Amino acid sequence: MRRALAGLTTRGRSFVAAGATAIACAVALGERDLLRAGVLVLALPLLCTIAVARTRYRLACARRLEPARLPVGHESRVDLRLENVSRLPSGLLMVEDRVPYALGGRARFVLERIEPQAFRELGYRIRSDVRGRFRVGPLTVRLADPFGMVELVRSFSLSDTLTVTPAIVPLPPGRLSGAWTGGGDSVARAVSAAGEDDVAPREYRHGDDLRRVHWRSTARHGELMVRREEQHFQSSGTLFLDTRRSAHWGDGPSGSFEQAVSATASIGVHLVRTGMSLRYVTDGGEVLPAGPSEGAFEGLLLDALAVVRRSKGGSLTAGLAALRGRGGSREGDGLVVGVFGTLSDDEARVVSAARRGTGTCVAVLIESGPGGSPQDGETGDGAGGGTVGGTAAGLLRAGGWRVLTVRSAADLAGAWAQAGKAGEDFVRGGA
Repeated sequence: MRRALAGLTTRGRSFVAAGATAIACAVALGERDLLRAGVLVLALPLLCTIAVARTRYRLACARRLEPARLPVGHESRVDLRLENVSRLPSGLLMVEDRVPYALGGRARFVLERIEPQAFRELGYRIRSDVRGRFRVGPLTVRLADPFGMVELVRSFSLSDTLTVTPAIVPLPPGRLSGAWTGGGDSVARAVSAAGEDDVAPREYRHGDDLRRVHWRSTARHGELMVRREEQHFQSSGTLFLDTRRSAHWGDGPSGSFEQAVSATASIGVHLVRTGMSLRYVTDGGEVLPAGPSEGAFEGLLLDALAVVRRSKGGSLTAGLAALRGRGGSREGDGLVVGVFGTLSDDEARVVSAARRGTGTCVAVLIESGPGGSPQDGETGDGAGGGTVGGTAAGLLRAGGWRVLTVRSAADLAGAWAQAGKAGEDFVRGGA
C-alpha cells in the first residue's frame, strides 16, 4: 500500500489535495454537501490505489536479439514476448525496454489488455554507429488504473548484451605468398630421411590403434610402444595492433585508431577463414593466444576488438616481446601482420628488429594525419620499391618487412592485393 501511495500521479495527488481541502472547508463551514463531495473526491484516488496495490499480475518476459553480434552501421532486431501467467486479465500496461542512447534510445509500447495465459509479442530495431558492448534491458512495466490516478513500476531482471564489432572490409581471396606454414611433428618427413626404424616412438595410450604398435621399441623398452601419428603442418601467425594513444590522431570513426581497429578486424577475419591459426597481440602484450577452433577464435577476436580502447602507454616493448614468442619459442617465425599508427624513426627501428627467421612480416601503416599524405609519400605495398631514408616505412622495408600505407580501412583491399602480387614477384625472382 505504501508503494502504491508513492506511485500516485500528478492527477492522483491533485485529487487527494482537493478532497482533503474540501473536507476541511466543509467541517469549518458546516456544509454537509461539500463534505460529501470532498469525501468522494478523496476516495477516488484511494480506491484506485487499493485496486492497483492488490493487483496480482504475474508476467513473464523473454527477449531475443537477432543478431547479437553485428558490425557497426548494421541493424539488429529485438523481439520481446510478454506473457500473462496469472488467472486475471491485466489492465493498461505501459512497457519500456531500456536501450542505451548509442543504440537509439528507449523503446516504449502501450498494451491495453493481456488475457490470462495469453501473450503479446513486440519488436523494434536498434543500430549503432560506434563499436562496443551494450546492455539491452531490463524491461520495465508500468501498471496504471483506468483513471490515471496511480502508476506502479515493475522491472524485470533479464537483460541481454549486444556486441557491435568494427567494420570489416572484404579482402582478396588467397594468402600472402611466402607466409610460413607453422610447425608440427611430421613422421612422414622423418621416415623418408632416416627410415622407419629411426622413428621416435612413444608409450601406448588407451585407445591407440594396435596396428601402430612398434614392436622393436616395445622389446627394447619392455613396455608397449606405438609410432607417433603424423601431424601435418598448419599455417600460424600473429596479429599485432598498436593501441598507444600517442600513435594515433583524430577522434570518432574517421580517426586513425578506429581505422586501425577496422583494418585489424578485416585482416584477422580474412586469415582465420583461410585456415590460419592466429594469436592477437597489442602493445601491452598478448591478448588472445592461438585458438583451437576457427569459428571460436574469430568470435573472440571480434569481441576483443569491439571493446579495445587506446592505451596510455608509450612503449612497444611488451608487445614486441610477445610478438617474438614466449620463452624463446619460434612462434615469431610465422606470418606477422602489424597495424600501426604513427611510428617515429626509433620506434620503426625497434619494430624492424623484431623480425625473426624467414617468416613474412607485413606492416600496415595508417596515414599519420588528416592532411592527405602517407608517411612515405606513396600508397600501397613497397616490397619491391626502394628505401626512403629516414622514414618509418623505409626503415621497416630495410628490415625485411612488407609495408602497406593506407589512408583508411577502405583502402586495405587494394593494398593487400598489391602486397600478395609483390610477394609472388619476389619469390619468382629469387628462384
